[in-house]
Amino acid sequence: MEENKLKHPKGLYFIFATGMAERFGYYGMRAIFVLYLIKALLIDKDVASTIYGNYTGLVYLTPLIGGYVADKYWGMRRSIFWGAVMMVIGQLLMFVSAVYFQQIELAKILMFAGLGGLIMGNGFFKPNISTIVGQLYEPGDKRLDSAYTIFYMGVNLGAFAAPLLAGWLGDTGNPADFKWGFLVAAIMMLMSLVFYATQNKKYLVNYKGEAIGLEAAGKSHINLDKPDMPISKISVREAIVWIVSALALYGLFMYLFDNDIIGSFIYAACIIVPAFAISDKSLTKVERQRIGVIYIIAFFVIFFWAAFEQAGISLTYFADEQTNRTIMGWEMPASWFQSFNALFVVLLAPLFSIMWLKLGDKGKEPASPTKQAIGLFLLSLGYLLIAFGVKDAEAGTKVSMLWLVGLYFIHTMGELSLSPIGLSMVNKLSPVRFASLLMGVWYLSMATANKLAGALSTLYPEAGKSKSLVGFEIATMYDFFMVFVVMSAVAALILFLLSHTLKKLMHGIR
Repeated sequence: MEENKLKHPKGLYFIFATGMAERFGYYGMRAIFVLYLIKALLIDKDVASTIYGNYTGLVYLTPLIGGYVADKYWGMRRSIFWGAVMMVIGQLLMFVSAVYFQQIELAKILMFAGLGGLIMGNGFFKPNISTIVGQLYEPGDKRLDSAYTIFYMGVNLGAFAAPLLAGWLGDTGNPADFKWGFLVAAIMMLMSLVFYATQNKKYLVNYKGEAIGLEAAGKSHINLDKPDMPISKISVREAIVWIVSALALYGLFMYLFDNDIIGSFIYAACIIVPAFAISDKSLTKVERQRIGVIYIIAFFVIFFWAAFEQAGISLTYFADEQTNRTIMGWEMPASWFQSFNALFVVLLAPLFSIMWLKLGDKGKEPASPTKQAIGLFLLSLGYLLIAFGVKDAEAGTKVSMLWLVGLYFIHTMGELSLSPIGLSMVNKLSPVRFASLLMGVWYLSMATANKLAGALSTLYPEAGKSKSLVGFEIATMYDFFMVFVVMSAVAALILFLLSHTLKKLMHGIR
C-alpha cells in the first residue's frame, strides 16, 4: 500500500526512540566527563581538554570502520546491534571507574577501557542508524530533509534530558557522586539496546514494505545505481601504494604536531580515506562530482564543529568558573548548561522542518551548501554575542548566565541549518553501495573537528599561564571567544561564495 505522502513511516519514529535513548547515554556521560577528570581524577585542564578531544575525535573516526563493515559484511541492522552492546559495556566501565576514583591509577585504566568501548560501539551504531533513515524512503522523496530534522529532534530529546539527570546525580560538588551520573547513562544505553533488539524486525521496512538493513550493500558487489557496474577491487600493488601513502601522511603529522599519536592518526585518515573512496573505478563522473561536494562541505563543517563542540569543554569550564549560576539562592550545576542546546533543538526543530517543507513546495528552499554557510554564520554570531558579554567584565567577576544561554540559542539555529541537512545531503548524494562508508567520511570530518576542538580548548585563559595562537596572545575570555568568531565567519563567507558552483556539481539534487 502506498505510503501517505503527508506522513512519515513508523520506522522513523522507531529510530527516533532508539537514537533518543542512545544519545541520552552519550550526552549524560559527556555532560560530566571533563568535570570528572579535573575534580575527581585531579587532571590538569589542558590535559583534560586533550583527553576530551581525543575521545570525541575517535568517536567520530570509528564510523569509518562501522560503515565499512556494514557495507561489506554485516549490514546495518547487525552493526547497530553490536555497536549498542559495546556502548553498554563502555558506559558500565565508566561507572566502575568512578566507583574507584580514589584509586586514581585504577580509575584511569577503567576509564580508558570504558572510553574504548564507547568509541568502538559508537563507530558501529552512529553511521548506520543515520543512514538507515534514508532507506525508509523512496529515492527523491521530498520528505527526507524533514525526516532527518525529526530524527535530529529525537537525538536532542535524549541530549536535553541527559545533562539534567546525570548532572543532578553526578555534578553535586562531591567527587564520589560522579558514579551515579555514569550509571544512569549506562542504564539508558541498555534500554536503547533492548528496545532496538526486540522491535527492529517490526519497524525497519521501506516504502514497499520490504525489510531494510539486513544485507550488506556491497556484499553482492553490484552498484544499485548502475546494476551492470561491479564495485571495483584494488590490486595488491594499489593496496601497497595506499598503505605507504597513509603511513607517510601519519609520519608527517607526527612530525608537525610533536608526536601526537591520536591526532596524527585522525588527520591522516581525514585525507587518505576520502581519497581512497573517490578513487573507486566504478564511479561515474557525476558520482565523483557529487562525492566531491560532500568532501568540500565536510571540510567547512570541521570549523563549525570545532567551535560548536566547545560546549563539552571550554564552555563547561566557563559555566563552572565564570558564570553566575545562582537562581533564587540555588546554584544550578554547570553541567546543566549543556541541556540548553538540546532544549532549543527540540523547540525549534519542528519549525525548521516545516520551514524547509514550505520553502521546498514554493521552489525557494536554499541548496544544502547555502544552508551550511548560514549555519556557520550563526555560529560566529553566537560567539560574537558572548564575546561582547565578557569584554568589559572585571577579572574575577562572574557574568550573567543569559550570555551563555543566548550563545546556545543562536548556535542551535546554526546547528539546525547545518547538521540534519548535512546528514540528508550525504544520503542523497552518495551512491547506494557507498552509503554507510560516505556517512563515515562525513563523521570523519567531525572527528577532525572534535580533535581540533580539544586543541583549541587548551587556549582557555588561565591565571599564570601564557597562551597564544599563531602569534596572538590569548589573555582574556574576549580574546578566546573572538578566535571562534573569526574562524567561523571566514569559513561561512568562503562556503557561501562557493555554494553556486557546488549546487551545479550536485546535478539536480538539493
